[in-house]
Amino acid sequence: MIKKVIKRDGRLVDFNSVKIVEAIRKAMAVTEAGEDIVLAAQIAEKVTKNNKEEMSVEEIQDCVEFALMESPRKEVAKKYIAYRNQRNIARKAKSHEIFQEIIEAQSNDITRENANMNADTPAGMMMKFASEATKAYVDECLLSDDVRDAVANGYIHIHDKDYYPTKSLTCIQHPLDKILEHGLKAGHGESRPAKRIETASVLACISMETVQNEMHGGQAIPAFDYYLAPYVRKTYQEEIKKLSDLNGKDYSHLLDVKLDDYIRRDLIGMQGDERIIQHAVNQTVMRVHQSMEAFVHNMNTIHSRGGNQVVFSSINYGTDTSAEGRCIIREILNTTYEGVGNGSTAIFPIQIWKKKKGVSYLPTDPNYDLYKFACKVSARRFFPNFLNLDASYNQDEAWKEDDPRRFEHEVATMGCRTRVYGNKFGPKTSIGRGNLSFTTINIVRIAIECNKAEADLNTRIARFFEKLDWTLDMAAKQLNERFDFQKTALKKQFPLLMSGLWIGSENLADTDNIEQVINQGTLSIGFIGLAECLLALIGKHHGESEEAQELGLRIVSHMADKINGYAETFQHNFTFLGTPAEGLSGKFTKMDRKKFGNLPGITDKDYYTNSSHIPVSFHCTPEHKAKIEGPYHKYENAGHIFYVEIDGDATHNPEAIMNIVDLMDKYDIGYGSVNHNRNRCLDCGYEDASSDLTECPHCKSTNIDTLQRITGYLVGTTNRWNSGKLAELKDRVIHK
Repeated sequence: MIKKVIKRDGRLVDFNSVKIVEAIRKAMAVTEAGEDIVLAAQIAEKVTKNNKEEMSVEEIQDCVEFALMESPRKEVAKKYIAYRNQRNIARKAKSHEIFQEIIEAQSNDITRENANMNADTPAGMMMKFASEATKAYVDECLLSDDVRDAVANGYIHIHDKDYYPTKSLTCIQHPLDKILEHGLKAGHGESRPAKRIETASVLACISMETVQNEMHGGQAIPAFDYYLAPYVRKTYQEEIKKLSDLNGKDYSHLLDVKLDDYIRRDLIGMQGDERIIQHAVNQTVMRVHQSMEAFVHNMNTIHSRGGNQVVFSSINYGTDTSAEGRCIIREILNTTYEGVGNGSTAIFPIQIWKKKKGVSYLPTDPNYDLYKFACKVSARRFFPNFLNLDASYNQDEAWKEDDPRRFEHEVATMGCRTRVYGNKFGPKTSIGRGNLSFTTINIVRIAIECNKAEADLNTRIARFFEKLDWTLDMAAKQLNERFDFQKTALKKQFPLLMSGLWIGSENLADTDNIEQVINQGTLSIGFIGLAECLLALIGKHHGESEEAQELGLRIVSHMADKINGYAETFQHNFTFLGTPAEGLSGKFTKMDRKKFGNLPGITDKDYYTNSSHIPVSFHCTPEHKAKIEGPYHKYENAGHIFYVEIDGDATHNPEAIMNIVDLMDKYDIGYGSVNHNRNRCLDCGYEDASSDLTECPHCKSTNIDTLQRITGYLVGTTNRWNSGKLAELKDRVIHK
């Protein structure tokens, strides 16, 4: 009797005769005689009694064919054989079709799935070939049957499914001090510890670029200012020693002199030690600025993942109040304001200002001057975004003002919004941790189905929560299965990541699996389309109706509670994400429109609204948007973001940015950014903020594009956006 089935990838799974019955019924359904459940069950039983305990899928299908040929329903055997052949042909034909589109460099949602990837280059094409082929393998060989059905039917979406077989993790916040203090080994080379700011900035780049090749998500530095600050002092000391050698005098008493700040000043009128100190400071500031220029330039030009995309990088800063930390902050802001190349806005790294009362927000705070400058830079260059350390859920009792390592108790974020902070299995910190994988559920489909089935509102909503629970359970099961697959990876498969960057990994031997350390990371369940979900359930979205807002908060808080419960069920850090839908933005919508037709406000456009945002086309003030969206952030502990669209040239209006940050503080918003108009000439890089620019005043080119934010990060050209995000961009309105 058959007990186990050998899948196409070699895995052994339990035999299930019900699948045979279902396959035979499908074949019978397309014959004139129709279904015969009794005969189907008899054939399944006959096949089950085979004298082999283990059989391959193909062997079982051969047995079914043979049994059908011996039965009175020989015509079913022909249909069954035809169905098997069609399945094989369909698999190949779909792959061929996709591959041809990649070869021809067609602009479609397959080649434009990730706007940060240039799928038209040879390396980019190779990545897409591998990606599409691997997704099919995952569906066939790595997903359990009920999970595969949930994906196929549009209830859940597995992010980065193409990386599933690699066992890679998503992202990490780099403990950069380990790299700077001890050096690193990457490939066949290794570096020594940093001694000056130039080396420190280069090692920061190398760390993120190298680990990007070991992971499928983003790379971030959680405390850019704190980590690099010691190398400002080392550089200053180096300049003092140079002056000692040049002048033949001993200036060792100036090496550790207290400096209030690093500000370049004219030396005219200065004498003695004052002049020596200021000269060393001037040289240090110049070198820090050049290092920050090099850092930003490298992060926009160093390619990773086979050479088809730059590193998806982020840096957090703003709370180091030391003179050296302030120097790092000031010069990264100066570099960002000036731009790269011909003055173009740098796409990476995504920069995040850590806003905290008493430190970096209020007029009496030591870093208030830099906060004002950050708002000015954001008004011109989109970055930095703003992370609210004062939000109720971002605070940590362990944070102490006099703690030199207080940054360990400050939440940090990936620029796109991913947040890793709470930890049931280790220290509460963002550092040395990241997300393992995440999956998004389609709450819009559930709402549409309940709307179609239930006329009574209360019954409809009750039914919605029942189906919501089933969908969440399915997503949790899938993530747990992926974790069980990821944990079998060996340390040596991640040579830099698991050399001490990931928390606890320094204790692993090369041949150890990573199970014992990756539980420090998070498994995240996300959602998309709260606005469309509410429209399907009650006819209004949360931006336009208090009743809808109440129901929206009820839905989101219910999901948060359910997901938090999975931490106990599965013993992993399950978290809840406001999904940054890019490739997914139109995928669910197309599937639902195909099944349910064009539903006004729901499936009649090419995208669903991101997570708990109000629709991008809804006219309202920034404060109304903050008041509605703010209450959702405390539930979305895996990440969230608040956007405001402002009109005109923001370059000379940093107060507009400050007003938005004030709203974040008022409405307990965790993370936010401001979008505004920015034109870019794709030929020479010229930028300005004029409306409807059609010709570049610098080179007279008409190849003009609009610089825009997509899901937390910038994209140099909207030519790489998929159809869903382009449709969303077209619908965006100004909040005023």
